[in-house]
Amino acid sequence: MVVSSPAVTSVHATFVDPTRMRVEARTAEGLTVILDSSAEGGAGAAPAPMETLLAALAGCTSMDVASILRKKRQRPSRYEIVLDGTRAGAHPDVFTRIVVEHRVEGAVEVEALRRSIELSATRYCPVNAMLSAAVVIEHRYLLRGEGGRQQSGLVVTTGPGHRLPGAIAPGA
Repeated sequence: MVVSSPAVTSVHATFVDPTRMRVEARTAEGLTVILDSSAEGGAGAAPAPMETLLAALAGCTSMDVASILRKKRQRPSRYEIVLDGTRAGAHPDVFTRIVVEHRVEGAVEVEALRRSIELSATRYCPVNAMLSAAVVIEHRYLLRGEGGRQQSGLVVTTGPGHRLPGAIAPGA
């Protein structure tokens, strides 16, 4: 039984094809996500679990940033987010570092963008908070303003060795 409440989130996962590594995960609301593995164990027909983890971080932080920008009356003409995860290289081959680049175009004030990213990374995005217990996460921005002016930089780094305000310390 899959049940979700404000305090509990549940997902039910089923092997779609037991001979391959294809899994269907279904939420309490009936929404599905298909996961697969590379050609070594699966068909490579859907994102692998670690790619899905990056996608969850991308979705979480970009929704926060877009919402905060809207509240700040900033209207980007385009917003995309690119994540690169560096893996350990040995089993369990976890992420050791993730770089999140927020790419924004349009009439957006750089300080409004920087603050929106900072709030997402340090206060609002639960996926960032969870991953930051074990992974260094850099949030960067690339702003292409009106007239072709381009600005970029590091906003905030979270993770081991980087204090995340309001987060529960690992092992607490």
